[in-house]
Amino acid sequence: MKKSLFLTIALLVSGNAFAATDHYVLRDGDYVRHLKVTKISDDYAVDADVDFESAADGAHCSEAISGKAKSTGENELLMKKHSESAASFCELKIKLSPNGAKIEESKDCSTFTVGKCHFSSGDKELVKVK
Repeated sequence: MKKSLFLTIALLVSGNAFAATDHYVLRDGDYVRHLKVTKISDDYAVDADVDFESAADGAHCSEAISGKAKSTGENELLMKKHSESAASFCELKIKLSPNGAKIEESKDCSTFTVGKCHFSSGDKELVKVK
């Protein structure tokens, strides 16, 4: 009984030893963007979401996208997500820095968003949550 309990705990601890998750947030006017990057061994998973709500005209939207990402260079990730409704891919290019991340989206990401929502952060950097 003690051996099985010890082995179970050892497996849980060793599995989490190689996992790391970083969160990034940017509040910019009416927009709030959130990015979660999880690295398990050499595999990356990305979750990105954007919320927009205009106090002026009441327009709002909330969109999310997630998937596996590949490293395309030092501190650069690329996530491709296939659209179920169209024959296109949304690509998010993510550039990581020690303090944040920038997101660039392809034109085909419009199939994943409505209204004024977009995942791209432009020239602004999402701040890493510590």
